Amino acid sequence: MPVRGLVLTIRTIRLIRRIRPMGWRRAGGMLVAALCLTAATALAAPRFPQPEFDSGHIVPTPTQPLPPSAVPDWIALAVLAAALALTSYFAVRNRSRKGIFAVMMFSLVYFGFMRQGCICPVGSLQNVVQALFDPRAAVPLTVLGFFLLPLVTALFFGRTFCAGVCFLGALQDLVICRPVNVPVWLVRCLGMIAWFYLGAVVLFAATGSGFLACRLDPFVSLVRQSGTPTILALGACFLALGAFVARPYCRFACPYGVLLGWLSHLARRHTAITPDECDQCRLCENACPFSAIRKPAQAQNSEPRRVSARRLGLVLALLPVLIFAGEWAGARLGAAQASANRYVQLTEHLAAENADRTVEATLASQAFRASGRSVADLDAQVADLRAKFARFGMWIGAVFGLAFGAQLIRLSVPGRNKDYEPDRGLCLSCGRCFSYCPREQLRRRQGQSITEAKPRGGPEVL
Repeated sequence: MPVRGLVLTIRTIRLIRRIRPMGWRRAGGMLVAALCLTAATALAAPRFPQPEFDSGHIVPTPTQPLPPSAVPDWIALAVLAAALALTSYFAVRNRSRKGIFAVMMFSLVYFGFMRQGCICPVGSLQNVVQALFDPRAAVPLTVLGFFLLPLVTALFFGRTFCAGVCFLGALQDLVICRPVNVPVWLVRCLGMIAWFYLGAVVLFAATGSGFLACRLDPFVSLVRQSGTPTILALGACFLALGAFVARPYCRFACPYGVLLGWLSHLARRHTAITPDECDQCRLCENACPFSAIRKPAQAQNSEPRRVSARRLGLVLALLPVLIFAGEWAGARLGAAQASANRYVQLTEHLAAENADRTVEATLASQAFRASGRSVADLDAQVADLRAKFARFGMWIGAVFGLAFGAQLIRLSVPGRNKDYEPDRGLCLSCGRCFSYCPREQLRRRQGQSITEAKPRGGPEVL
């Protein structure tokens, strides 16, 4: 594995050396230094060498993976911070798609193939949720850092984590060949799948029933080259769909992307399409494969104002209904999902064993009977678990109903922007629109910086 990691690192360094856009040599040097540090870590010799036995004893080969060291996790956290800083610089300040692509390739090699997707910010969400609701659970500082760093970055610079640091998005980005333009209303409706998935992930983690996001991740099994046939087939289907619908998992299923989208709306600085003023040429709209370009108000709202007001009033009237319907459905779905908990399954199997002597005992039921614990105690624990599932499901369903109503309100309210602007919740800060903007082409030919290209008295671009 270290030799394979070294080969991938050398290939990435060669790729970075070929890409030399103007103005990011110093930042590229930082990235190369991080790559060298990664290679050194991968090839580092063990601190304590293996002892040599004179008696002929042969050290057995372990059948389970060895526990990871804490030092590589801290190094990975530092690399994550550097990658986020570089991607934010390329997306917001330097406006370099090539720089974003270089960091994306490095992240795919390091976080994907070398570290095999662990630790992952998407998976760390479950550790944080479990620690919030279970006082016995603890979150390592490295896991907490992987969870918080992309969110803090989104709060200041938008979804730059999705642009160049997430290896899940990098896999999908590489297969985009003929993207179709999905309507914005359909994008927002399909985006509710991610809300539903986020609710399920929180529900399972909060009740101690397992880490659903890790169990159903469609791409970690691909980089590890292992997993169930169902999950491998799911990942292949996402990649095949991603050739025509750009990044389908990131846009419609990623639970962590929901949090990034929230904070990206509040970003202090965000990726801008044009460096100074908009010519309204619509080239950026055709260049974006994610349907993340907001049209000007006059082009977006061709209907009379009173029709939008009537629609808005109807949605506001339906909002309480959606919340209560979400609570009702969430409580019942949550109670139904309680059977996924191992203690609930154990109770059901014990009841089946008592009712039918032909039912074979499992290892879990045998261990329970040998522990001397009473069935009444287990039943009380299971009743509490079922109540938790119903209660958490009710709250998650209410939030889902509120989010669905908020999306309807957003579609009903006409925009106020005068130029073509990125939708901060949908924009992944990939930088594809940079080279299509005529004002950007003019700035590059004149060799101007972003500050020089901004018109006097114009709006802030950064």
